[in-house]
Amino acid sequence: MTPGLQGPGVPCPRMAEPWTYSGEVARLGAPDGSVTLVEGASFCLSGGNGDVRPGGAEGLYLLDTRFLSRLELRVDGAPLEGLGVAMEEPFAATFFGRAAPLAGAADSSLVVFRKRHVGGGLLEHVELRNYAPETRTVVVELDLDVDFADLFDVKEGRTSPRGRRKLELGESMLRFGSELEGRTKAAEVSFDRPLPRGGLARWEVELAPKERWTVRFDAVACIDGVELEPRYRLGSPVESAAPARQLSAWRAAVPVVSTDHAGLATAVHRAAEDLGALRLFDPDFPDRAVVAAGAPWFMTVFGRDSILTAYMALVADPDLARGVLGTLARFQGQRVDAATEEEPGRILHEMRFGGAMSSSLADASVYYGTVDATPLFVLLLGELRRWGLAHDEVDELLPHADRALEWVEHYGDRDGDGYVEYERATPRGLANQGWKDSWDGVRYADGRVPEGPIALCEVQGYVYAAYLARAYFAEERGDEEAVDRWRSRAAALKEAFNRDFWLEDRGWFAMGLDGDKQPIDALASNMGHCLWTGLVDEDKAASVAGHLLSPEMFSGWGVRTMATSMAGYNPVSYHCGSVWPHDNALVAAGLVRYGFVDQATRIIEGLLAAAAASGGRLPELFSGLGRDELGVPAAYPTSCVPQAWAAATPLLFLRLLLRLDPWVPHGRVWLAPALPPSIHHLRVERIPIGEDRVDVDVVNGAVRVSGLGPDVELVQSPRRPLTAALPGRR
Repeated sequence: MTPGLQGPGVPCPRMAEPWTYSGEVARLGAPDGSVTLVEGASFCLSGGNGDVRPGGAEGLYLLDTRFLSRLELRVDGAPLEGLGVAMEEPFAATFFGRAAPLAGAADSSLVVFRKRHVGGGLLEHVELRNYAPETRTVVVELDLDVDFADLFDVKEGRTSPRGRRKLELGESMLRFGSELEGRTKAAEVSFDRPLPRGGLARWEVELAPKERWTVRFDAVACIDGVELEPRYRLGSPVESAAPARQLSAWRAAVPVVSTDHAGLATAVHRAAEDLGALRLFDPDFPDRAVVAAGAPWFMTVFGRDSILTAYMALVADPDLARGVLGTLARFQGQRVDAATEEEPGRILHEMRFGGAMSSSLADASVYYGTVDATPLFVLLLGELRRWGLAHDEVDELLPHADRALEWVEHYGDRDGDGYVEYERATPRGLANQGWKDSWDGVRYADGRVPEGPIALCEVQGYVYAAYLARAYFAEERGDEEAVDRWRSRAAALKEAFNRDFWLEDRGWFAMGLDGDKQPIDALASNMGHCLWTGLVDEDKAASVAGHLLSPEMFSGWGVRTMATSMAGYNPVSYHCGSVWPHDNALVAAGLVRYGFVDQATRIIEGLLAAAAASGGRLPELFSGLGRDELGVPAAYPTSCVPQAWAAATPLLFLRLLLRLDPWVPHGRVWLAPALPPSIHHLRVERIPIGEDRVDVDVVNGAVRVSGLGPDVELVQSPRRPLTAALPGRR
């Protein structure tokens, strides 16, 4: 959330400082397991029996506000024993449980089904079934409450009620309200049967043998008297609701994978499902999808996360990248504002809805404190063009890319030394503004935290790729002067980087340069991103690859964010020794780019094994403990699941295994599958390349391709763009 602002210059009712919070984050787990249902910017966290219990992070959240903080179902005064959860969709689940057995009975004869849908609100269908041979009389209660807590308050464990609260009772409705600093919020829970006298959701039910009893209810949120339109309402069929239609269309479009590697197939399927659920649709642009970063803390647009997720998901849906670029261009920085860290041309870091009136992105507050989203914007535009982005769409977005590059050179490069640095403009902003944005995420080898401004190594790689992308666009337009200008800047940056960041005595690149231009010398994963963007000189690449896959860096599950030999290493820290799937995906992409296929395969197989340990789904991050220390991936307690760039990781793995590199405007597609011994067969159908939908079938090394148009040449060899060479320049 923009610290202290709601939109340009408008005070927020809550002066939060989420970026500088460094305390313990609220835990997500529940004694019987945690269940997360996600739809767009709304989500619900509950226990395995379906209950939302107070005192933790559980709840129904909309627009960064908790609109249900308690939803407990009791039968004869006791909670249900959870027996199973069926996740039919990312936004829908059926919870199955049983009531407590009668005194003296070994088993319960009363079972309960709770069918829940989440989407801009909540809809639930509760059904009791009596399997006893005699009639039973039971008391069914729904204990409900709403604290209207801000998401950051929940995250930081500060959820005491604020403002004046009230409860209104109707014949079949409970309305919870709150007023704080002139703003009103309400949650209205409506039932399909009357509430008994007293207005409590409590019914005495007589059930004959094999008889069923049901109650349905929905929860709808209101802000300042305006209802937030829910996707599901009482009396409306769930099958025709927007989430079901949107997910069905997504499933019909994404590639279909069949392989003899069950872990890969499951991980790709799970990735597609999670990304489909994490997409956001702005009501002002209903046909433009953008992706939320992850549940529960980041169900909103993030510049860096959205861009990298869209890049990794190109093999599944280039339209997601179109939506991300269009949305970020819409909110590109216009002015200098120290409070929000907005600067002309800068791409946003995060949007928040804590003071919003609706789900429109235009109502969100925006914070711009990121150093890497701006060059990544240009990188993604260049990559999307290679996948077939039309000329008219390029013409629409290229001015935004040029403004982004102006930011790189006039605001990003703070001292004119050719490197992009960051230093926060407000004490309430992020201290670290790269992807490792925790306060201690950047360290020297001896564990000290450096003083800024800081020039991160991977950010220089993103800038290098952005320069080359801009040169590609100039080449397409026949602007030779611009081609030479952007290629020269890329070449100069590459030469300087390999001189100033290289630690000759250690054989790796520094994480960054500190405020005195001294190397931040920790051995960390950041340099793997420099392989991905092609910034590393070839004579240094083998040493970089060797260190990334060394025992100090590679845990057996993946590459750690920091080596075990560094003083700051902690396997259960956020950025100083943990394993992040998206980080590993980009490292693997860099290794493939430089021809280190076997090393990339070790990463891919390690992460797929980690995914298999959790049903095919990769979390945001997990512990850096070695596979030889613990035979399962150790969880990071507050990791987001589902999380966008973790979800997209198997999709980039798929592209890397195929070594697929399209360049549609130049009529070429490079394809050179390199499968590990564990995969004998891989078939991918409906890969979107330009206007074509391409099928690739690999069986024991033999490759068949169909669906590629006659104007596109298939080049069955790996493409290694290690220099600034263009396809038309031999």
